[in-house]
Amino acid sequence: MNRNDRKAMFERVDLYPVTCEKLSAGRSDLEVLDGIIRGGAKIVQLREKDLSKRDLYLLALRFREITAQAQVLLIINDHLDIALAAGADGVHLGQDDLPVAAARSIAPDLLIGASTHSAEEAARAEKEGADYINIGPIFPTRTKEGIDRFLGPEAIAAVSPGISVPFTVMGGINESNIDRVVENGARRVAVVTAVTRAPDIAEAVKSLRARINHS
Repeated sequence: MNRNDRKAMFERVDLYPVTCEKLSAGRSDLEVLDGIIRGGAKIVQLREKDLSKRDLYLLALRFREITAQAQVLLIINDHLDIALAAGADGVHLGQDDLPVAAARSIAPDLLIGASTHSAEEAARAEKEGADYINIGPIFPTRTKEGIDRFLGPEAIAAVSPGISVPFTVMGGINESNIDRVVENGARRVAVVTAVTRAPDIAEAVKSLRARINHS
């Protein structure tokens, strides 16, 4: 697929599950992926901070095989080289990762997502070539250590008017508060533990997707 094909697929995304094996209640990333796909999600981000590059690459190959068959977009967190080597659909970059503009010059056909924490960062990421912007963290979250500033759902309405590309929201979002982000304009919601820690991952994905699409 080229970039336009992938952007068209991204338009169908509602729930954006992100993996984290150490927060998956003893289940492997592949078990989590199976539940994500059975729940009907259209995208998954492979995010493993503790694996070696070699092991992450090998896991990415398995994810690519499975997601390609299921017609699910595969995004790799942080590592553009692994995204390219594994044939993934995109890469998601943080503020301390390779700059969006540099990644775009290397990978013109990949989706590039960027984590942003303010309207200024979001506008800059779009200008540099990001295909989608993540706004967060919205609520306190277990996946980000050392962060004591959370934007709150009100940030969605403050940041999103300044960008024209699609956006996701992330950070501590779960069944108890997802309605608040949807009410504030979110249509693509990224989650980790709301899915990875769920007793039944497929059912959790279905339920969260229904809450997003209810509006």
